[in-house]
Amino acid sequence: MVKKGETIDITIDDIKFPNKGIAHIEGDKKITIKNAIPGQKLTVKVKKKRRDKMDAIVIEKLQSAPNEVNAPCPVFEECGGCTYQNLTYEDQLLLKKKFILDILKGFNIEEIYEGVEGSKNSYEYRNKMEFSFGDEYKDGPLTLGLHKRGSMYDIVNTDVCILVDEDFRDILKAVLSYAKKNNYSYYHKRTHLGLLRHLVLRKGIMTGEILVNFVTSSQGAIDEESLVDTILNLPLKGQIKGIIHTVNDSLADVVQEDSGKILYGQGFITDKLYDLSFKITPYSFFQTNTIGAMQLYSVVKDFVGTGKNKVLYDLYCGTGTIAQVLSPCADKVVGIELVEEAVIAARENAKLNGIENCEFLAGDVLEQVDTLTEKPDVIILDPPRDGIHPKAIWKILDFEPKSFIYVSCKPTSLARDLPFFLEKGYEIKRVKSVDMFPQTPHVETVVLLSR
Repeated sequence: MVKKGETIDITIDDIKFPNKGIAHIEGDKKITIKNAIPGQKLTVKVKKKRRDKMDAIVIEKLQSAPNEVNAPCPVFEECGGCTYQNLTYEDQLLLKKKFILDILKGFNIEEIYEGVEGSKNSYEYRNKMEFSFGDEYKDGPLTLGLHKRGSMYDIVNTDVCILVDEDFRDILKAVLSYAKKNNYSYYHKRTHLGLLRHLVLRKGIMTGEILVNFVTSSQGAIDEESLVDTILNLPLKGQIKGIIHTVNDSLADVVQEDSGKILYGQGFITDKLYDLSFKITPYSFFQTNTIGAMQLYSVVKDFVGTGKNKVLYDLYCGTGTIAQVLSPCADKVVGIELVEEAVIAARENAKLNGIENCEFLAGDVLEQVDTLTEKPDVIILDPPRDGIHPKAIWKILDFEPKSFIYVSCKPTSLARDLPFFLEKGYEIKRVKSVDMFPQTPHVETVVLLSR
């Protein structure tokens, strides 16, 4: 009998969302290993043991999976930014299809599932990246990049990251060099002492406009003039539109603003979806894969149909991208978004695009739906990863539109929410996934529910 702490050899025979390789030992007892893929033979160490399952970590890979490939990124094994670079993109799409069908197997969608539409770009597709300052090991040299796989504290230098384009990599290298030259300390998450916290980069994929947000604590000062010169002197393909210095003293490891200062240019960039322009501020939500967003919204538009609707609700609307894309499909579109800055941007974007039939409300969907009086024909739901608030979902269902279109970025949350719609008398008519996040387990799934 295998015990906790024991080292054993196993073969991965299944995989579960998002990255849990499964092996079976001692009959049908399951052992779970993160970041493993079917077919791999591994030496693992048991870390947790329960009655019918165990968790383990990889000690050594004995044999690759038959379909495994060499990851093009040199830090793939250490970095937590990617999960499946060791699979071809075609195999990644098959894996995501398996995830969706496994998670939604209780809803009998096999006959109507329209598969996973792949991203036009499987690399260099991200228009935003949050890099963290830190060290790769305790008391190591300053680095800037993404969290090490499985670690809350260690940071891997990702100046070779291929999820972002060359401009991002060049800015990262230059900023890290600037920080080392000035001998700045980084903010320690345990002690809450130190200066440098994050470098957040945004780029308009269609416009080439770049916004740099340099985030520090208030525990010291930076040479702002030198920072600006360092960035502006880079030979970039895109154009720097703004450089911001944000001060954040939150104890949480999140990017937020206690105070901010524009060091150069302006505090926003613009990007385009189809023929529409969108102003993107440092904290407003905009899909991280611009080309993929147009693929996703085309699916949503297809599910809405060609008939003219009187009223359409776009709940969890962000900066109003879906609402404005769908504005030709309705006499009126009403969007609700919790982040007030995003609502302000949505209103400005609608004005910028000459769209007059979109109205945007700031507030929690749970509360704001009580202010809506018009009966919608279609309700678009694009909630955060955790899905729709259980109390909000009943209020939303009470509008009884002819159709709901649920845009889900986490299939397990979708599986939790779907029974509420079925109980109310709606049926799943169409399901299609769009891969917005190549090299990762994440995938968007669009569901059409009609009476």
